[in-house]
Amino acid sequence: MLGFALLRSPPLLLLLPQLGLGIAVSRSQAGTMNFGGSSSARCSLPAEGSPQQCVQLSTVPGADPQRSNELLLLAAAAAEGAEWRDLSGDRAKEGQQPPTQHHVLYFPGDVQNYHEIMTRHPENYQWENWSLENVATILAHRFPNSYIWVIKCSRMHLHKFSCYDNFVKSNMFGAPEHNTDFGAFKHLYTLLVNAFNLSQNSLLSKKNVKDLNKYSKAFHSRPSSSHTTNGCQGEKERTCENFDESGMSFYPPSLNSASFTLIGFSKGCVVLNQLLFELKEAKKDKNIDAFIKRIRTMYWLDGGHSGGSNTWITYPEVLKEFAQTGIIVHTHVTPYQVRDPMRSWIGKEHKKFVQILGDFGVQVTSQIHFAKEAPSIENHFRVHEVF
Repeated sequence: MLGFALLRSPPLLLLLPQLGLGIAVSRSQAGTMNFGGSSSARCSLPAEGSPQQCVQLSTVPGADPQRSNELLLLAAAAAEGAEWRDLSGDRAKEGQQPPTQHHVLYFPGDVQNYHEIMTRHPENYQWENWSLENVATILAHRFPNSYIWVIKCSRMHLHKFSCYDNFVKSNMFGAPEHNTDFGAFKHLYTLLVNAFNLSQNSLLSKKNVKDLNKYSKAFHSRPSSSHTTNGCQGEKERTCENFDESGMSFYPPSLNSASFTLIGFSKGCVVLNQLLFELKEAKKDKNIDAFIKRIRTMYWLDGGHSGGSNTWITYPEVLKEFAQTGIIVHTHVTPYQVRDPMRSWIGKEHKKFVQILGDFGVQVTSQIHFAKEAPSIENHFRVHEVF
């Protein structure tokens, strides 16, 4: 039992319930635990930063009860010295208001999974630096004071190929078959509503929180990283340490002016593409339209899939509708995708995608990374460090 009623396109204000404070973690608590559909993993941050808690939410339903996804949440830590609402709902400082909330939604690519699972796979272990927990940590550096939501695919074929069946019609290997009425926006919106409610129900009980940091490996940035806030330069691997719960606090999400950033990496970009196809119809729902208006930026990070087309959306009518939203677009690619001679359409589609958006007046940037290096899957993953 999830402990809350399934919500179907409720008002946007219901999207942001309160998260909890004061989570105590110790070495003796290490291990994977599930409580009411959730468990937690402490994600590593630089030594000078405050500890943050990765919370795994399993079997979170969307608009359709048959569609559910797992999510990993890395909550924004409260500023040092700030005293916000405690577990009983009382304010420690009268008149002090929480800051505007920003939420980053990330859709992973192939092979990316929980660190523990990746390290046990005979092939995927070599990409363990890009586990869901580690990427959440990277994103926390890239987007300070934001709530990081990693939305896991619902199916992973052969434990390698991410398949976002709940967001877009897909073949066995996760290649998409886009249409205008699959319900991706409705699923995403309601998934978040239910995930926030599940977070509230599960995390406010301190006794229900266990540490998973035994398998959450700190990410080591390479010296070539161009963003210190993203690449976590100088970070050392950290083990699970005892710390007092008084030093662990989260901002309660604000109901006012919340904003969202959507990020797709590699296969995860199929979700962003499907959202574009559905945009016109989705805006007819006033609650989803309100959610869309809160989306500030979308990032396509080296998108790719095994299909023979639609790696990047090039339909003018679809992109014209998208242009009217005012959402800022950033594309970051590497030779692994856009210069692959066996998949030459990817580079051509990417160029056309950026060109058409620019013609429609979209604020769009495009950058190719590691352009002078040979195409490699390692550099494909390293786009997380430099975007």
